Amino acid sequence: MKRLATFVLLAIFSLALLVPAQAQRLNNEQSARANIKAGKQQQKMLKRSAKRQRKAMKRSLKEQRKENRKSNRELQKRKRGH
Repeated sequence: MKRLATFVLLAIFSLALLVPAQAQRLNNEQSARANIKAGKQQQKMLKRSAKRQRKAMKRSLKEQRKENRKSNRELQKRKRGH
């Protein structure tokens, strides 16, 4: 009888210890999912900022080319004038 009671108590404690382990596993899965989502969000923001950077660089180069053409024209006018 004592052996049976000990076995039953052991089984109950084993089951009681398994429940939090399963809940903890779910939390780890949820955490992993949240980490993946955060990583995707960060990649999206990095792509967006890189795109803005490229556009700004393109605008800057366009302005530089425009200024170079303007200064070259003025230089040519000065050479012809003399």
